Amino acid sequence: MSRYDSRSADPGSYRDRKSDSGLGGYSSSSSKRDYESTEPQKKVDLDGLTPFEKNFYVESPNISKMSEGEVEEYRAKREITVEGRDVPKPIKTFDDARFPDYVMQEVMKAGFTEPTAIQAQGWPMALKGRDLIGIAETGSGKTLAYLLPAIVHVNAQPILSPGDGPIVLVLAPTRELAVQIQQEATKFGASSKIKNTCIYGGVPKGPQVRDLQKGVEIVIATPGRLIDMLESHHTNLRRVTYLVLDEADRMLDMGFEPQMKKIVSQIRPDRQTLYWSATWPKEVEQLARQLLYNPYKVVIGSSDLKANHSIHQHVDIVTENQKYNKLVKLLDDIMDGSRILIFMDTKKGCDQITRQLRMDGWPALSIHGDKSQAERDWVLSEFKAGKSPIMTATDVAARGLDVKDVKYVINYDFPGSLEDYVHRIGRTGRAGAKGTAYTFFTAANARFAKELIAILQEAGQKVNPDLAAMGRGAPPPPSGHGGFRDRGRGYSGGRSWN
Repeated sequence: MSRYDSRSADPGSYRDRKSDSGLGGYSSSSSKRDYESTEPQKKVDLDGLTPFEKNFYVESPNISKMSEGEVEEYRAKREITVEGRDVPKPIKTFDDARFPDYVMQEVMKAGFTEPTAIQAQGWPMALKGRDLIGIAETGSGKTLAYLLPAIVHVNAQPILSPGDGPIVLVLAPTRELAVQIQQEATKFGASSKIKNTCIYGGVPKGPQVRDLQKGVEIVIATPGRLIDMLESHHTNLRRVTYLVLDEADRMLDMGFEPQMKKIVSQIRPDRQTLYWSATWPKEVEQLARQLLYNPYKVVIGSSDLKANHSIHQHVDIVTENQKYNKLVKLLDDIMDGSRILIFMDTKKGCDQITRQLRMDGWPALSIHGDKSQAERDWVLSEFKAGKSPIMTATDVAARGLDVKDVKYVINYDFPGSLEDYVHRIGRTGRAGAKGTAYTFFTAANARFAKELIAILQEAGQKVNPDLAAMGRGAPPPPSGHGGFRDRGRGYSGGRSWN
C-alpha cells in the first residue's frame, strides 16, 4: 500500500474547509475571518476521497531537549519569525529532520553542511502535514524546504494507478523557475524512483502529454499550460494531496489569480498547501486566507520590503534620452568579463538595446517572453558560461533565475513596483557574495522615490542628493546632473558623463 513506514496521522488531517465549489479550496467570504478562526467550520463532503497520510514528523531527542529559551535564541540568531498554533521547534542539523535514509543520501551527496534558516523551521512544519506560509527571499533554500517533505509525502501514498494524476503539484510563475525546480526534484527524487515532469508553454505539448499519460508523482507547472492540459483531459488533480504555490506574489503580479483559483478548485479540500512568497503585500495575504486553513507562518528576516545588504546600490537621476549613453559609459567603467544583467521594461526595448549594444561591439544577448524556449535556453547557457557576459532581460528573469556570479545588475528602466526592484537587484550578491546594482531613475519614476530611499537607507546605502530631493517632492534636477563613480565605489554628485 505504501512505500513509507506508516506513522500516526495528524488529528486535524481530514479537516473542514469552507468551499464554494465542491472540491474547491477557496472561499469568497474568507477575508472576513482569520486563519485561526475558532468558529466551527462548515463540513466539506469527503465521501469517496481516500484518506491519506500527511503527518510524518517525529521530533528528534536533541530538539526535544531544547528549552523555550534556547528555541527563541536560535530563532533570533537566524532571523526566524513564526506564527500559528503548536509551532514545532526548529531543527539544527539534517539528522534532526529525521528524513528517511533515501532522502538523506541525496542531501549528503549534494554536500550541504547545515539547513538554511527556512529549512530549519520549514521542514518540521511541512512534515507535520499542516498548511504553511513561507516568506523568504529567492536563494534562501526554499525549494528544498518544500521538495524534501514532498518526496516523503509521495512515498507514503499508494502507488499511482493507470489514469492517475500527480500526488504533488508545484505551481510556479515562469518556465525558467519551473525548470529549475524540476532539476532539484529529479536530483533528490532519484533514490526513491519518483517521476516528475515540467508543464509549461512555449514548447510542443507532445513530450509533456506523454509524461502525464505514463504517470508522474510530481508535476511542476506554470498555470496556463496546466489548465490547457486539464481541459484537454491529459491529466487530472484527483490524487493531489500536496500543493505548492511558489512565488505566489509573482504569480499575482503576472495576473494568474483566476488560473490559480481554477486549478485549486479541482484539488481535494483536505490537501496540504504550502504557500511561498518573497514579499507579503495585502493581495498575497488575501489569497493565502482564501486557499489555506490554520497555517503555520514562517518569515525569514523581515516581511517588510528590504534589499540584500551585500549589494551596493547606486541610483542615477537621468532623462530618457540620456540612458543609452550613460549605459555605455557605465559598461566602459565596470566591464571586466563578469556577468552583467540589464533589466528593461518592454520586450521591444530589450531587443532594441541589445541590437544597439551588439552594433557597438558589446557581447550582449536578450531574454524575454516572446523568445522561443530553445532560444531562451541557449541565451541562458551562453550567459552562464560567460560566453556572452551581458544579458538584457524583462522581468521574466527577475525571480527564480539561478545564475551564479552575476556581479552587476543594471536597471535601465525602473520597474513598476519596489518589490520588483528588490528582486531584480537580488540577482547579484547571492550565496554570501558581494554585488553591485545601478539604477537609472527618471522624472516618470518620481512616485517611487520615497519608498526607494527607505530601501536604500535600510540597507545602509548613500542616497543620491537629487533622489532625496525628489523624495521631498522637488522637481527632477536639470538634465545631466549627477552620475555614478567608476567601478561602483559609491555615489558622487560631482561627476557627469555628458
